[in-house]
Amino acid sequence: MPLREYIINDIKPLNINDKVSDLKLMFNELTYSHIPIENNQAYLGCISETDVHCFDGKDTILECSHSLEGFFVRLDTPWLDVLESFAHNSCNIMPVLDTQNNYLGYYELNDIIGRFNETPFFSEHGGTLIIEKGIQDYSFSEICQIVESNDAKILGAFISKMEDDLVQVTLKIGSLGLNDVIQTFRRYSYNIISGHEEDTYIENLKERSEYLNKYLNM
Repeated sequence: MPLREYIINDIKPLNINDKVSDLKLMFNELTYSHIPIENNQAYLGCISETDVHCFDGKDTILECSHSLEGFFVRLDTPWLDVLESFAHNSCNIMPVLDTQNNYLGYYELNDIIGRFNETPFFSEHGGTLIIEKGIQDYSFSEICQIVESNDAKILGAFISKMEDDLVQVTLKIGSLGLNDVIQTFRRYSYNIISGHEEDTYIENLKERSEYLNKYLNM
C-alpha cells in the first residue's frame, strides 16, 4: 500500500530560532496537534499545541527545545507502522523523512485512516467475530483452518487484546452464513466474545425454546 501520494507539504516547518508566538499563531489557524521544527533545513522534531500554550510568546522555540518530540516515519515505512506511529505519539500529523533525513512533508491522520478503510477488512461485505483463547493455546493456522473448513474466507485478522494469559483475535470473515464457523470455534474451545446477528438470533431461539419446554412441562 504505497503512501507517497498522501504526503502533504503545504506547511513549512518553523525554524528553531522563530518565536513561540509564531507557533501559537499557526496553531490558531490550523487543527493539527503538532508543528514540525527544523534548523538549517534539518528536521529536529515536533512540538505540540499543548506544550506551546505553556510558553511565553516572546521566547524562541530554541528556549523550549526540551519539549520537542522526535517522531517521524520514512518514505518507505509500511502503512501499518505509520498508523502505529500515529497512535503511539497521540498526533494527527506525521513528518516524513527520506534516508538522508531530509524533510519531505507530512501525513495527515485522516488520510491514513481513510486509506485503511479502503482495505477489504472494511470495504468487503462479511461478518466480524472476536474470539478468545489462552495465549499458549491459540494459533493463526488453526484459526484459518477453522474458517476455511466451513467454506468461508478470512478478509482480515489481528490481535485486538492480550490480558491475563488470554488473547482476543478480531476476524473479518467474507461470508454471510457464519454460524457454522462460530460453532466450530466453540468446539475448538474458543470463546466467542462478539458474534454476529445470526448467532445471536439462534441463541435467542434456543433460550425461547428452553423456556417453552419448561412451561409445557410444568
